[in-house]
Amino acid sequence: MENLFNEEQKIKINNEQTTNELFGNLDVNLTIIKDNYNVEILLRNDEIIVLGKEAVEANEVIFELMEILKSGEKLDAQKVNYVISLKKKGISYKDSTPNKDIICFTHKGKPIRPKTVGQSTYIQIIKNHDISFGVGPAGTGKTYIAVAMAVSAFKAKEVEKIILARPAVEAGERLGFLPGDLQEKVDPYLRPLYDALYDILGRDSTLKLKEKELIEVVPLAYMRGRTLDNAFIILDEAQNSTQEQMKMFLTRLGFGSKAVITGDITQIDLPRGKKSGLKEAIKILDGVKGIAFCFLKESDVVRHPLVRRIVNAYARYEQMQETLQKNEALGLSKPGLIDEIHEVGQ
Repeated sequence: MENLFNEEQKIKINNEQTTNELFGNLDVNLTIIKDNYNVEILLRNDEIIVLGKEAVEANEVIFELMEILKSGEKLDAQKVNYVISLKKKGISYKDSTPNKDIICFTHKGKPIRPKTVGQSTYIQIIKNHDISFGVGPAGTGKTYIAVAMAVSAFKAKEVEKIILARPAVEAGERLGFLPGDLQEKVDPYLRPLYDALYDILGRDSTLKLKEKELIEVVPLAYMRGRTLDNAFIILDEAQNSTQEQMKMFLTRLGFGSKAVITGDITQIDLPRGKKSGLKEAIKILDGVKGIAFCFLKESDVVRHPLVRRIVNAYARYEQMQETLQKNEALGLSKPGLIDEIHEVGQ
């Protein structure tokens, strides 16, 4: 029988506080490492002992996490997963640390800053371009960072107002007749934008600025016919805009304005036969001066660690389905591929 513990690595620990911060609450950080590497991790006196086939790799991750703690940063599950994802690509966290510049502070005084290299790139693109696209899976901070950048520009008096828009498209379900006036009917579609504003500015400040029309949160259809000067404009969930709506939105840009378009092309809720305005814009606007695209990846997911695994599972499933469809079209259907697809989903 092959011996699991064929490698052994040791790391000296300075004090109990470092150990507690490194291990995390209920040893959650160690669990993440063990889930990613074929190892056991033990604590004996003032040493961490790593045993197993991938002890060297796991040891490098632990050492890097200790360096992060020494620099004054805090550890959480997202950061541990991020360090591991970088290590598996042969990249050191130290060499790829995202830009730590603070975008702005929430109303509770919490600094908002990039958590991944992809987010840092996204911020720089927004800063340096009048029209920016943030495209990526759920949980990568596309909308939140865009709203934070808008608030930062507004507070710095770089713009006079903030406008946030979303297509009013039902996500795979019929909501039926909604009571209330027109604003009350569309508010459920706009709730994620309000949530971001409330978190950053606070509910009272947001509502006061909205009352003064310095902040607008509107359905995309409301943008038609307007010219927007000196504004920071965000189009969220842009994958659910049509080609016509996307062109309409992009041509609203006035002098002194900046626009950010966010979306996830793997979650399109448009009716069958309708093409996504976001997918078409990526093709049409590639290379146009003044416009930039940031494609965030699963390694930029900053929600619960399960979100990253879900994103990965769906990506694999969809890729295998595409392969199956292409093979069937060519008459080269591979036996057993359908079973492989079902296994991915389990």
